[in-house]
Amino acid sequence: MTRHRGELRKSAIDAGWPHQVALPEYAYVGHRYRTVHYFIVSEGLSLCRLGHSFHRSDVYFHVFCFAEREHAERFQAKFGGEWIDPKTRPRWPGKSR
Repeated sequence: MTRHRGELRKSAIDAGWPHQVALPEYAYVGHRYRTVHYFIVSEGLSLCRLGHSFHRSDVYFHVFCFAEREHAERFQAKFGGEWIDPKTRPRWPGKSR
C-alpha cells in the first residue's frame, strides 16, 4: 500500500493520537456511521482524520484514534468497543511488524 503526499504515517498517528478504541464493523456501518460521526463532531472530540483497521476472528474493526484520553473515554462510554494499545494492536495477516 502506498501513501499519498502529506498523508500521516501510522507511527505518526500512534504518537499524536495514542488513545485508541476499536469498534467492530457492524457497530459502525449504515446509519450508525452518521451517528458516530455526529457525536464526534458535536462533542468536539480530538479524533485523528485517519485511523487504523484490523481483522480478528472474521470480524473487521475500525480503530478510532484520539489525542486526549478523556475524549476516547467519552467515545467508548457511548459506543462501546475495546481499548487498543498502539504497540500491541493486531495487524492484517501477512504484514510484518
